[in-house]
Amino acid sequence: MFHSRTLLCVLLACLTGLPASVCAEEDSKREYTEQTWGIGIGLRYAEIPFYTASGDRSVTDVVPLMFYDDKHLYIRGLEGGIKLYNTQELKVNALLRYRWFDIPADIQNEVRGDAWDSGFQLRYRLGDWDLRTEVMGDGYGRFYTDVGFDTVMGDRRATLYPYLGLRIKTADFNTKYYGFDQEYIAGGAELHAHIEGRYHLVSNLYVIGRVGGTLLDDNAHKSSFVKRGSTWDAYAGIAFFNKPDSPPGRALRSNAYLRIATGEATPSNIGEILGGHKVDDPYHNKLTSLFYGYPVTDALFGLPIDVYLTPGLVYHHHSQVQESFYEYVIAMKGYYTFKGPLRWRLGLAEGLSYSSQINYVERTELEAKGYRPSKVLNYLDFSVDLNIGDIFNSNTLRNTWFGYSIHHRSGIFESGSQFGRIKGGSNYTTLYLQQHF
Repeated sequence: MFHSRTLLCVLLACLTGLPASVCAEEDSKREYTEQTWGIGIGLRYAEIPFYTASGDRSVTDVVPLMFYDDKHLYIRGLEGGIKLYNTQELKVNALLRYRWFDIPADIQNEVRGDAWDSGFQLRYRLGDWDLRTEVMGDGYGRFYTDVGFDTVMGDRRATLYPYLGLRIKTADFNTKYYGFDQEYIAGGAELHAHIEGRYHLVSNLYVIGRVGGTLLDDNAHKSSFVKRGSTWDAYAGIAFFNKPDSPPGRALRSNAYLRIATGEATPSNIGEILGGHKVDDPYHNKLTSLFYGYPVTDALFGLPIDVYLTPGLVYHHHSQVQESFYEYVIAMKGYYTFKGPLRWRLGLAEGLSYSSQINYVERTELEAKGYRPSKVLNYLDFSVDLNIGDIFNSNTLRNTWFGYSIHHRSGIFESGSQFGRIKGGSNYTTLYLQQHF
């Protein structure tokens, strides 16, 4: 049996180069407890530091966010990590973090430049503050080191996370991101600071926000592309987190699950599928997916909604128009169960999808619209399932469910540079079996 976080460890290990065994442990029947979790969405505003042909001075992004924390792993917004060593005084993490590259929205699909940076982080406790040191790279040998201080202020109802740091960048990094590979820019050190926060409103609902600024180094500022020597950004939004008065480690009624699904692509959008007007893919492109669900809570706004952290591995089969390849997903999924003689559930997941290749339906749709496809897109999963034990009056199958789901990737209507500023994506309709343990 898989451990409930093994797939997430595998996804992070694939991107950081570490063995998944660093956070895997033997799985067994257990009682699950409420975890530190959250999911939200925000609107980000950022000042553009470059000269622009359009005259644009700022750019905005819609940013879906996930949060999770346990003794092995963490996800904080657009950052995730594996805890390699964890004591009260010293922490060592392998991490993956999204780095924004703020340019006008109308050229983001073509130019890109933002990246999922990976590396290692060391945190040393100094009184109420942590000394944080990171060595990070963009995947193409362009490295930087970040040294700074951060802390946590407040309580579970109102929390602030301030940070002040110095980013020391190599010439390769500056040449790429401030010289656009057209002008050599020597390395340098930029000062940056931010403060994040969350404030409890009611039940599981919070408001979240962040404001930060960067003071560029002299070499980057002297680039012929750079207009401003300083820049700032901010976001505000809403999120669902643990209730502030919820007892830590509260026992849950829900338990982990394993879901295996298979299905076929469709050029139809979600509205057409839900309206019963789905069109078949003429090339019958198929996928098979394996998802693990780890329970984080069993109540949302006082309702019996089971929420899971659910990493997934998706295999896209070879077809006449595409080679086989893998897709990796991390999401939060909630289920609401309708009870009666026959139990059935509605499910909805929100997360991120990374595809090692672009599937045929997605590629042809985006290219027809003139977009450059993106390997990273927003992920949604809509599902409805029935309890098999109730259907066959079998106590043995009381934790087994059969269902139908829509596997969806998209760029959220050009709203985010992290998704390549595209409109469109792909849908697969699948049938699945889901076993809770």
